[in-house]
Amino acid sequence: MRNDLLFDFTVDKPAKTVYITREFDAELPMVWDAYTKQEILDQWWAPKPWSSKTKVMNFEEGGRRFYAMVSPEGQERWALQKYTSISPKTNFKFLNAFADENENPQLPGSEWDLSFSEESGKTKVSVSIYNESLERMEKMIEMGFKEGFTMTLNGLEELLATLLRK
Repeated sequence: MRNDLLFDFTVDKPAKTVYITREFDAELPMVWDAYTKQEILDQWWAPKPWSSKTKVMNFEEGGRRFYAMVSPEGQERWALQKYTSISPKTNFKFLNAFADENENPQLPGSEWDLSFSEESGKTKVSVSIYNESLERMEKMIEMGFKEGFTMTLNGLEELLATLLRK
């Protein structure tokens, strides 16, 4: 993992929002595909040693991704993402909620807003995660979201490096 790439994780409690900025040593189309294509997402969207398993994904406005993070022992944690806005190669938004295995969301969820930009072959991804309640956000942080998401993003960085070598 390169240490000179930007990474910032900020919690704004009054705004009930978490801001994450992460830079990747890859061009924007490759990073965009990593966030928007099921076959690539399933290779990194979970903190190791967990893995990601997508049951349904249609990346379009009004579409959804229903997936599970799966532990090495087979324990599944389901989540539902409903895409609310997509501007190709620059931004997409979704509502995220944990769910049961039958796709019933456990509300409240959170609103994710992801923006992508590239400069000199490096892609910056800026993520804001708004929570309807401060309690939900604090619980998410308490459950280890920062550590888990950091690990997940490190997994993406490793995957991108592997894909670049091919």
